[in-house]
Amino acid sequence: MSDEELEIDLDDLERRMEGAMTALKHEFASLRTGRASATMVEPIQVNAYGAMTPLNQIGTVNVPEPRMLTINIWDKSLVGAAEKAIRESGLGINPVVDGTIIRLPIPELNEERRRELSRVAAQYAEQARVAIRNVRRDGMEQLKKAKAAGMSEDDHKIWHDEVQELTDRYIASVDKALEQKQAEIMQV
Repeated sequence: MSDEELEIDLDDLERRMEGAMTALKHEFASLRTGRASATMVEPIQVNAYGAMTPLNQIGTVNVPEPRMLTINIWDKSLVGAAEKAIRESGLGINPVVDGTIIRLPIPELNEERRRELSRVAAQYAEQARVAIRNVRRDGMEQLKKAKAAGMSEDDHKIWHDEVQELTDRYIASVDKALEQKQAEIMQV
């Protein structure tokens, strides 16, 4: 067997671990921290023209102030449906309608809600760690197959250490992102 067939695709493993980090960052962006963010309304679906449509596809989302979000609905007939979708979204925000503009004042978070959001962030981080460990496990499976196919003990050790180092780096990155998000959530 050639050396190329015995090598592990580290780029693929790294790409998959990076995908787990990207998913984590997206999950963190959806957590409300007391500051207005356009990503807060991304998951909201509005019943528009007989189909469920993302809110950001029926209007322009703006952040004019740190504690205010505005949505300028393009079609006046969809304002009511958009307001209803926001109320039912579970964001805990009470929309204020002014013509075709919906204002979302972001209330201060109380201490209990901050702790709850911090726990949710920790759950998201744990899901990312599990995803990264699953990629590591796949890499180790590739290594076992390569060793069975004739990879030398030294090469096996080198590749094993590389996969482990990559995993450790991404787990540390998840931990750092969680620490930053929890600090942001707990900031009054």
